[in-house]
Amino acid sequence: MSHQPEGTQEPEESTESGAQQQQPPQPEQQQEQQHQQPQPAQETQAPQATQSTLAPTDYYQYVLASLPLMTREGSVLDQDALRRCLELSSSYLTTDTTTAPERGMQTWFTGFDRLADVVVALHGRGQLEVATMSAASRACSECWSVAGSWRELAPCREGVRKIATRLKRLLDDNGKTYKGEAIYAP
Repeated sequence: MSHQPEGTQEPEESTESGAQQQQPPQPEQQQEQQHQQPQPAQETQAPQATQSTLAPTDYYQYVLASLPLMTREGSVLDQDALRRCLELSSSYLTTDTTTAPERGMQTWFTGFDRLADVVVALHGRGQLEVATMSAASRACSECWSVAGSWRELAPCREGVRKIATRLKRLLDDNGKTYKGEAIYAP
């Protein structure tokens, strides 16, 4: 059955031998073929790690790609977008270290550190919003918790500590507010 509008006809293509090319199977045929395919034998041992066809996540590359998109009207930065990047830091900590164990900690830390640089720069310009400082504080707290949840991620806590120490210097003298307003504190 052809899915062409009435009155039109698909041209028949032939191969060098004169036989028609085989049309792709219809959905009903695909389902039948899927049910007929042999299933692999069940393994009694733990499955071996296989090379994933998906690329590993990379927080640093995500941050690098996002930063130019945050700039609007000259040198003003879209802090809503910056906050979204900060909110993803703990998720990227998990995925970077899971999908690329050899380099995941470094890509995550470099991305998070770059965002901290942006926060510090905005503070230096007098443009840092309280909500952004609060989002940075929350990101540090969440990353600290994630890094403490798995023994393999324990070294990431040192990275969180470095970033949190830098950001804490931006707070008011009481260490609990920014520009007189309360920020997220665990």
